[in-house]
Amino acid sequence: MATIQDVAKAAGVSAMTVSNVINGHPNVRPATRDRVLEAINRLGYRVNVAARNLRKGRTGTIGLAVPEINRPYFGRLAASIIAAAARHGLRVSIEQTGARRENELAALSLSRNRLYDGLILSTVGMGPADVGALDVDHPVVILGERIFGGPVDHVAMPNEAASQAATRHLVERRCRRIAIVCGRLGGEADVSSLRHTGYLRALAAAGLPADPELVVTAESLTMGEAARAVRERMADGPGFDGVFCVTDTVAMGVLRALADAGVRVPDQVKVIGFDNVDESAYLVPSLSTVDPDHDLMADRAVALLAARIDGGGPKREEFAGPFRLVVRESTGG
Repeated sequence: MATIQDVAKAAGVSAMTVSNVINGHPNVRPATRDRVLEAINRLGYRVNVAARNLRKGRTGTIGLAVPEINRPYFGRLAASIIAAAARHGLRVSIEQTGARRENELAALSLSRNRLYDGLILSTVGMGPADVGALDVDHPVVILGERIFGGPVDHVAMPNEAASQAATRHLVERRCRRIAIVCGRLGGEADVSSLRHTGYLRALAAAGLPADPELVVTAESLTMGEAARAVRERMADGPGFDGVFCVTDTVAMGVLRALADAGVRVPDQVKVIGFDNVDESAYLVPSLSTVDPDHDLMADRAVALLAARIDGGGPKREEFAGPFRLVVRESTGG
């Protein structure tokens, strides 16, 4: 393989001049630049980017650890992060944690060994008790609803405000018995608990009772489990005229269960989801949903990580972006 010294000799310049041409330095005469480029092409010289980055203590690659890459939401998020990273000259390596605490902890501890410059971690299994694990020697940005209060940046959705707006939309569509389909509600902050809080606030503001019978619990936030939970709840009829689903994936399962039961959406029951994944616009009926602006969240997460990699930025930042309601056929839009 040709070396930089071989190129310098062939072009009749110094190795420093060849380096300046490769790195786009402006203070190189056009004739010299052309001569160096001709020598590079003739000799087939290739820059060893990996070696150069390692000498700088960088690899140009960041890690993205998500629970499940085959979920529509995480696929959409990954695409946005890859696009945002490219604008910072970074590549993205994706790994799947399966929403398991031990895999999330492993992603944190092994990031340096995997030669990532930093890690964006979507947490589901870890909780506040794991805050000490965030004290690592490489930049980390947390995505998700878990509240750690630790030493790293956190980018989250406006869960409570957006869920309140989604439920209020059902109220405005004259729904009076509004169910929520969510995961198990525990003591820690997660997608279900935070969005359930927003749901309750909307009911209270509308003067509607919070009926525990209208909380439909799915064992996991999948289409299959959501459909199963709604089918069980509808054994004696729907008993509700509106449904707020804590994710669009959940809403897809709910729409299937309602269709199987012969319940017409939106005539008999109105349904709204959360995430605005691409598939939501193509369901029958198309799904009303919360759009949390995935691209903005991705931009912010990558920008924070890039700033930490470069050694800049404030000590720690909490960011929750804006949202908008996308009204479609499932709520009569």
